[in-house]
Amino acid sequence: MQRVKLDRVIAMTPPHSFTLDVPEKTIAEIKKRVAAFPWHEMPDDGGWEYGVNLNYMREFCTYWVENFDWFKQQDAINRLNHLTTAVDEIDLHFIHEKGSGENAKPLIISHGWPGSVVEFIDFIDLLAHPERHGGNIEDAFDVVAPSLPGFGFSGRPPRPWGPRRMAQTLNSLMTKTLGYNSYIAQGGDWGGAISSFLGFDHAPACRAIHINILTMRHPDGPQTPAEVMWERQFKEDQIMEDGYRTQQATKPQTLSYAMMDSPVGVAAWILEKMNSWSDTVGDDVESVYTKDQLLTNIMVYIVTRTFNTASWIYYGRREEGGRILSPKGRRVEVPTACALFPKELLSWPPRSYAERLYNIRQWTEMPRGGHFAAMEQPELLVNDIRKFARSL
Repeated sequence: MQRVKLDRVIAMTPPHSFTLDVPEKTIAEIKKRVAAFPWHEMPDDGGWEYGVNLNYMREFCTYWVENFDWFKQQDAINRLNHLTTAVDEIDLHFIHEKGSGENAKPLIISHGWPGSVVEFIDFIDLLAHPERHGGNIEDAFDVVAPSLPGFGFSGRPPRPWGPRRMAQTLNSLMTKTLGYNSYIAQGGDWGGAISSFLGFDHAPACRAIHINILTMRHPDGPQTPAEVMWERQFKEDQIMEDGYRTQQATKPQTLSYAMMDSPVGVAAWILEKMNSWSDTVGDDVESVYTKDQLLTNIMVYIVTRTFNTASWIYYGRREEGGRILSPKGRRVEVPTACALFPKELLSWPPRSYAERLYNIRQWTEMPRGGHFAAMEQPELLVNDIRKFARSL
C-alpha cells in the first residue's frame, strides 16, 4: 500500500490505494501557530451573537494545542478503504466500503461545506454493515464517499466548479471508474444539490436520490399562501446567516488570504456554522459534537490547504445559474426521498412546492437533528435511507 503525503495527492487509473500520512512537523507547526494567536477583544454581551464566543474559542484552542491527538484521528480515518483515481482530469479521492452480503446496493454519499468525508467515518459502517449494529444484512450498501473536487484529499479543479459540474464527475466515478450500472445518491448541504443534479442529469444510472436538504428552487416561485409564507420567512431567517455565503460566492479569493494564513481563523469560520446550524442545547456546540470531532474536520481543511478551493463551489453555483433547478420548470423524475430535520439551516418548503421539483416517494419529518445529519443523528438518517432503498 502506498502512503501518500498530504502536500501532494497522487491519483492513478485504475483506483489506487490511499493512506493519510500527515508529517509530524506539519502538525507541530499548526499547533505553534494556534498557540501564538494574538487574542483580541469581544463585546461583553456577545455570547455567540457576534460570532464564535471568545471564551469558548480560547478553551477550544487550548485543547487543540495541549490535548488534541491528530494521529489518533488519522488512524481512525485510515481504517476505511481509501482510494484515488483520475476522473475528468481531477485526482479524486473517495472511500469505497463494500457492503456485507451478496446484494449490497451501490450508494454514493456526498458531503458539503464546511464538512468533509470525515463526517461519514462512523456513518459509513452503519450503511455498509448493518448486521454489526443490530440491523439486517439485506439493507447493506456498497458505499462510495468522495472528497468533492477542491475539498480535502481530492485534487483542485482549474477554476470554480458548481454542484452540477461536480455531479458530472461523480457520475463518471460511479459508472466509468467503478462500473456500477445504477446507484442511489444521498446528500446534505452541497451533497443535496449534487444528488439533485445526479438525479436530474444522469438518470437512469442514478436511479434514485435521498436528500436531507432542499437547496433548489422552481422558476415559477411559490404558488400557494403557505408557500408564500415559507419564502418570506426563509428570507428573513437567512439575513443573519447569509454573510459567509455572499463572500464565498463573490470574492472567495480575498477571504482565502486570511484563512490560508490562520488556523484559528479557519477554526472560527467553521465552528460558527457547526454551532448555529446544529440542534444544540442552547449555544453548547459540544452538546452535539466532541472537540475531537470538530477539530478533525477543521484539520482536514488546514492540512490539505483547501479552504480556498473548497469555497469555490459557491462561486461555481452562481455561474451555473444559482438555485434554479431547471429554467423550464422540469423536475427530478427519479424517485426521491426527503428527510426533514427540524434544525436545518435552510428551512424546508411545504411539500407542494418540493413536489414541483422532485418526484417525491418518501417524506419524513424527523423529531430532532440539524444540518449535519450524518454526524448529529446517524441512526435516524440511516434508517430513513434503508427504508427508502427497500421501496425501490
